[in-house]
Amino acid sequence: MNLPLAVVPAANEPSGLGHDALDACFLGPYGENDSLLEKLVVEFLRDHVYWRRNFHPEDPPAIPTRAAQQPGYQAFEAHMRRELHALSAALKKSVPFHSPRYIGHMASDLLLPGLAAQLLTLPYNPNNVSEDAAPVTVEMEVRAGLQLARMLGYPDDPARVDCAFGHLTSGGTLANYQALRLALALKAFPVALRAAGVPRSELPDLPMPGDDWQAFNLGPTASIALLDAWQKWLAALPPAQRREWHARVQAERIETLGLAEFFQRHASLQPPRVLAPVTAHYSWSKGLKLLGLGRAQLELLPERGMRLDADTLRATLERCLRERQPVLMVVGVLGTTEYGTVDPVDRIVAARTAVQPRGLGFSVHVDAAWGGYLATLFRNGDGSLRSRAEVGAGFERFPQPEVHAAFAALGDTDSVTVDPHKLGYLPYGAGAFVCRDHRAMALLAEEADYVFDGAGADDYMARYRRLGQFIPEGSKSGAAAAAVYVTHRVLPLDHAHFGQLPRQTVLATEAFHRRAQRFAAELGDCVHACVPFAPDSNLVCLALNPAGNRDVAGANAFVRRLHEELRCDPQRPLQLKEFFGSMTTLRPEAVGAEDMRRIAAQLQLDPATFDESADRLVILRHTLMNPYLIDRENGISYIDRYFDYLAARVRALA
Repeated sequence: MNLPLAVVPAANEPSGLGHDALDACFLGPYGENDSLLEKLVVEFLRDHVYWRRNFHPEDPPAIPTRAAQQPGYQAFEAHMRRELHALSAALKKSVPFHSPRYIGHMASDLLLPGLAAQLLTLPYNPNNVSEDAAPVTVEMEVRAGLQLARMLGYPDDPARVDCAFGHLTSGGTLANYQALRLALALKAFPVALRAAGVPRSELPDLPMPGDDWQAFNLGPTASIALLDAWQKWLAALPPAQRREWHARVQAERIETLGLAEFFQRHASLQPPRVLAPVTAHYSWSKGLKLLGLGRAQLELLPERGMRLDADTLRATLERCLRERQPVLMVVGVLGTTEYGTVDPVDRIVAARTAVQPRGLGFSVHVDAAWGGYLATLFRNGDGSLRSRAEVGAGFERFPQPEVHAAFAALGDTDSVTVDPHKLGYLPYGAGAFVCRDHRAMALLAEEADYVFDGAGADDYMARYRRLGQFIPEGSKSGAAAAAVYVTHRVLPLDHAHFGQLPRQTVLATEAFHRRAQRFAAELGDCVHACVPFAPDSNLVCLALNPAGNRDVAGANAFVRRLHEELRCDPQRPLQLKEFFGSMTTLRPEAVGAEDMRRIAAQLQLDPATFDESADRLVILRHTLMNPYLIDRENGISYIDRYFDYLAARVRALA
């Protein structure tokens, strides 16, 4: 099987996704495309049934034709229908993610190609742990990883020795865990090679590090080169020597010894730190606990304008170099889950470039769980980068120079987390982990003879069809892989195709930002309002304080009352809600003193009222994913409607 990676439009096909095609992408806020989805589901359900009947048509039906008339059958059917009707009724209390009236969390309507592909694949029930259990969808998952790699600016040609590799996960949290695992394996492997006593003369092109500190701080690129040279040297040895040397190195690896024994044997080394912005997702804390390094090894760095302070990062790296404190990874965030801001990935890469020659090597990982698919706006069909002027055509301010620079630098990082189930508009759970050079994945390979045939495979696709050797999960749905792969085939990950979806949402974000500023001016007599940080992506926050109030606790109580009217309440009919939104908080230690003073001044709050009882400012958070927030067909702006509604509620509460 040789599945294609990318779509090249035929001569008579449009070169991009127009508005007509956009209308076919979703089931729709009103269920407008119900006939299309129904036709697809019925067609492929019948196709699945025919496949079953034609597998061995000589086999007689195991379920008799009279079964449906039997009392037990009918009782079971009635019971099943009753429970399914109860489930259907209960689900009517779900959050209406499909509606442009929903502007809360990171969820929206689902793309029809992915929804249909997942429904189509579910009855086949493939388990993407290996091609034995999923001969079709395992390759789809590996291909989906390459599709994402191209979107991010990584090498995506499997014929290249340094081709990228990606796989799907249940979400961004597990993808971040995988990033930590791989970074630690790369960091510790050169130390194990030294400890095993591999002669320096045997690897003349890559001299072995002189001591443990040098070995632990080679950096990912040098570690991968050393790993590659080691594997080639090993392969050239006679079988007995190969087994002996392999066993010796394996015995010294951190994955064999465990953290305690590894650092006891290499007492000159300290456990490495992870440096991340203070707005980083809590999965980094969880991941360090699971890895055994501990929460104490997570150092949160301050921000400037809700973006990682690159100057503080430089100073921190200098301190680590002076103190001989190893760094495992620096994390940048491409679209924070709270504010949608983009960290300066280019400056993180530059900081690593500055200190690595001086002996401090580490991985750079980008948590793009939210903003990853925005990269489609920055890519041409061949994967090349678009200029800022090209990306910005039609926008007011997107992308700012620093945002374009951040996206342009993605290809220079070591790994990325991205969530297809967020801005990819695909069903949960579909996260993804992508690393720049697939050769590093050899360090995560796990032998399991009862699942894998153990045969060596130099061919890229053949190797990763044994996917379970390289991923954290032991079982995983192939249906999710089919959904991601097919969606990327229907909507290639470039600005002319998939990029038209985030384009609509960024345009809506700019309209929302303008309307928020007008809202603040119009309601100045009863409320002070501001957008704390200009949006980098399609998240916009709104801070509010009733006029005359100077106390943070009073402002928080006011916003919480507003949020009560915007949150989903399963005890009340959904139709009673006009709009659905979410809230978050601004913490002074995260925002920084300068920005906190600015925001407090705009809201006319007394900064001294931040205390133990009100240590943060509660604000409204709006996720603008729905492509129909501006309904051009009917001349409706749900953004205007939302602010009209909000104005009425603010006046009533104030």
